[in-house]
Amino acid sequence: MKDIFEKIKENKGPLGQYSNVGHGYFFFPKLEGQISNKMQFRGKDVLVWSLNNYLGLGNHPEVREADSKATEEWGMAYPMGARMMSGNSNYHEQLETELSSYVGKEDTILLNYGYQGCASTIDALVDRNDVIVYDSESHACIMDGMRMHIGKRFVYQHNDMESLKVQLERATKLVENTNGGIMVVTEGVFGMAGDQGLLKEIVDLKKNYSFRLFVDDAHGIGTLGATGAGTGEEQGCMDGIDVYFGTFAKAFATIGAFISSDEKIIEYLRYNTRSQIFAKSLPMPIVIGALKRLELMRTRPELKDNLWKITNLLQSKLQENGFNLGRTNSCVTPVFLNGGPFEAANVIIDLRENYGIFCSMVIYPVVPKDTIMLRVIPTAVHTEEDVNYTVETFKKVQNKLKEGHYAKDKILYA
Repeated sequence: MKDIFEKIKENKGPLGQYSNVGHGYFFFPKLEGQISNKMQFRGKDVLVWSLNNYLGLGNHPEVREADSKATEEWGMAYPMGARMMSGNSNYHEQLETELSSYVGKEDTILLNYGYQGCASTIDALVDRNDVIVYDSESHACIMDGMRMHIGKRFVYQHNDMESLKVQLERATKLVENTNGGIMVVTEGVFGMAGDQGLLKEIVDLKKNYSFRLFVDDAHGIGTLGATGAGTGEEQGCMDGIDVYFGTFAKAFATIGAFISSDEKIIEYLRYNTRSQIFAKSLPMPIVIGALKRLELMRTRPELKDNLWKITNLLQSKLQENGFNLGRTNSCVTPVFLNGGPFEAANVIIDLRENYGIFCSMVIYPVVPKDTIMLRVIPTAVHTEEDVNYTVETFKKVQNKLKEGHYAKDKILYA
C-alpha cells in the first residue's frame, strides 16, 4: 500500500509537472493595477489581452460607485447563511426577476460561482435513468458535472450534427428501456476556439428526437444578440433552449452566475442544487453590483458596439496579414502559429518582456502537437492603437518563429 501523499509527490499532474519553471509566469501570473487594457506585470506596463472584461464593466465608474456604496451600506457578510435557511433578500429576488426578463425565460436561480453551479445543476437535473449527450469540446465545468452523473453519457463530435444524431439514436434506444430522458449539453460560445455552438440546428432536431437542451453561454451573455442576451438570441432560437446558464465572471465582470428556465424547473433547482443549498448566499454588494451591471448592459448598447468595433478591427487586420484565426465567430480570437512547447514559451516571454503584450498561450493537448495558440480577448476598452500595435507585433513574432529565433530545446528569453 502506498501513502496517498507519496503518490502526489511522485506525480504532480499534467500541469503541475511544470510548476517549478512556470509558476508565477506562465501559471498564476500577477497582473496588477486597475482592470483595463493596460496593466502591470512584474513591474512593467503591458497591453493586456487576457481578461474577459468584454464590456469594460470591471472598472466602469458607475459600477465602481455601485459596488462601493453597496459595500459601505451592507458589508460583505450580509446576508449570512445559505439562501434556503437565512440568506435570501429582496435584492437577490430582484436580480433573478430582471435576469429572467433579460434572457426571456420564466424564472432564474442565482449561483454562487459559475463553475460549481454549472456542474451542480447538471447533477441535479438528471438521474441514473437519464442519458446526457454532450459536445466533445465542452468546458471543464460541464465535464465535471457529467462525472457526477451515475447514468450513461454519450459524446458527439464538436458541432457535428450527424454525429449528434447518431448519439441521440443511441440514447433514445437506451431510455426506452429505462424510462429515462435525454439532455443535450453544449456551449453557446466555445471559449478556446471562439466558435458558436450550433444551437439553432440542435433545436431543430427536437422535431425528430425527444430531449432537453442545456446551454452554457458564459462567453455569449452580454456579447451576442441584438440586446446582448446571448447566443440563443443571436441565432433566433432562445425559446428552444430549455436550461440557460450565464456567468457573471465575463461580460458582467464580477462573481457568480445564474440558471434560467421554466418556472417549475427553477423551483426544482432551488430545492435540489446541492452547491447552492449548502453554500453561503451571494453577498449583498455582489448582488447590487450585478444589478447595476445588468442595467448598463440593457441601457448602454454602445458598450457592446465598442466591443464589436474592436473585435472586428482586430480579427480583420489579423486575417488580412495572413494569420489563422480558426473557426471563431465570436469575440474570442485565437491566433494559431506553428511551433512546439519551448518555442511557445519563448514567444510568450518575448511578447511580455520585449513587446509589452500580455496574452494567454495554449499548447498541446488542448491544440494539436506543434501548434501554438495565442488566445486574445478584445474588450470595449481596447483602442484602435492597441489593435494596430498588436498586429504589427504578432507579425514580427511570427517572422522570428519562422526564422528559428525561438529555440526548440530551451527557454531563450527568460
